[in-house]
Amino acid sequence: MAPGIQKALVGMSCVFSFTHSLTQTVALSTLKFCGPNVINHFYCDLPQLFKLSCSSTQLNEQLLFVAAAFMGVAPLVLITVSYAHVVAAVLRIRSAEGRKKAFSTCSSHLTVVSIFYGTGVFNYMRGSVEASDKDKGIGVFNTVISPMLNPLIYSLRNPDVQGALQRVLTGK
Repeated sequence: MAPGIQKALVGMSCVFSFTHSLTQTVALSTLKFCGPNVINHFYCDLPQLFKLSCSSTQLNEQLLFVAAAFMGVAPLVLITVSYAHVVAAVLRIRSAEGRKKAFSTCSSHLTVVSIFYGTGVFNYMRGSVEASDKDKGIGVFNTVISPMLNPLIYSLRNPDVQGALQRVLTGK
């Protein structure tokens, strides 16, 4: 990737993130909080804060939905298009072993992407529904499982790491 494109992507990411944070902060500051101040979750996020408000959160929920759709759908479309190109390239590989290895790498990456986007859609695009223990489970996937899978998936594919892990597990 050309350095100019890299800089543009990083810049766009920073601008979108700052704009989203500022918009949500300003919108959140208009809410009134008059009830309990205990969040039934293990981390503080916008949907959990909305549940503590005693004023209407309709505008805040709409802003969150639009932001999640914009910042979630655009990257998902780009990932889907790039994977269509990857699949087309992999299908041109002559050896079955090469195709199998390439699809193995792609499937592990798509698993992590699916978990990340699936939990994001569940958390941010469903509107105001009653909180449940399922929200905490989805939160664990979003904050722990997905980030943990990346290094596991990519490092366990390395033969040196596999050998070291085998030595640790067998005690040799």
